[in-house]
Amino acid sequence: MCDSNANFECCKLCFHTCGVNRLVGVKGRCALDGGLYVSSVCLHKGEEPVLGGEKGVCNVFFNHCNLQCLFCQNWQISARESDLRKATTTLEDVVLKICTILDTGVRAVGFVSPTPYIPYVRDIIAALRERGYAPVTIYNTNAFDTPAALSFLAGFIDVYLPDYKYGSAELGQRYSQAPDYPERALESISEMVRQVGKEVVYDDEGLVLRGTIVRHLVLPNHVENSRAALFNLWSEFGNRLTLSLMSQYTPLHRAGAIPELARTLLSEEYNEVVDFMYSLGFKNGWVQELSSVGYYVPDFANSKPF
Repeated sequence: MCDSNANFECCKLCFHTCGVNRLVGVKGRCALDGGLYVSSVCLHKGEEPVLGGEKGVCNVFFNHCNLQCLFCQNWQISARESDLRKATTTLEDVVLKICTILDTGVRAVGFVSPTPYIPYVRDIIAALRERGYAPVTIYNTNAFDTPAALSFLAGFIDVYLPDYKYGSAELGQRYSQAPDYPERALESISEMVRQVGKEVVYDDEGLVLRGTIVRHLVLPNHVENSRAALFNLWSEFGNRLTLSLMSQYTPLHRAGAIPELARTLLSEEYNEVVDFMYSLGFKNGWVQELSSVGYYVPDFANSKPF
């Protein structure tokens, strides 16, 4: 009977629900066994300023992703074909690297593409607490995590930072091989909201302590997808939800070979989505300048990707 919520023995961490035993080397859609594979533990100042302030966030970048978006900016490490040999590590090594960065005054630790590693995320945070560290913890995900798996992180994550990529099921299938993405991602975000709340709590310096921030990346030629995504979020959570509406799309990975994705965003496309967001009454969050295109693209071939 395969009824596990959050382990590698019967993996149902994401909505692909492969149900395989990754501990014996069987790999799911993410092409991962039960090992810990981390491309980089590094200081990152490219997140929303309220997350880390001037000092930035200590981000843990995991290898391989449960979604395989054709336009992924982290494709060097997120693609199922990426080499895991150099990324093989131990829990102790990751914790040590995080502590070294926290000792410089950094206040927050972010976990990027963490879904296939949920048990490790909890173990890392527990190990930090045992060592006397209490950073703000940020879970940066594509929102294809199952609610049951996310429940394993209750009490460990302070800030959920999910993408809501698609309002269109057809685009979810075409670009990420996830045809039920719009519905499933709402289920995932609902569990995040249940744990940490819909509204963001800030400290005296204006930095985030707790809450949910939903990111949406506007894609070229797909304004209607963004309108549908925003409408879905409004319908499910109301207009007090905090949004980060991103214009930084860059045609990376396989996107350059797809005609409708092979260019950057036009100002009129982005402005149309911004206007629609405001028409729904959303007031909490951030918009981006179009000049951000290419600015946040990492290079994981370097020891410092950003």
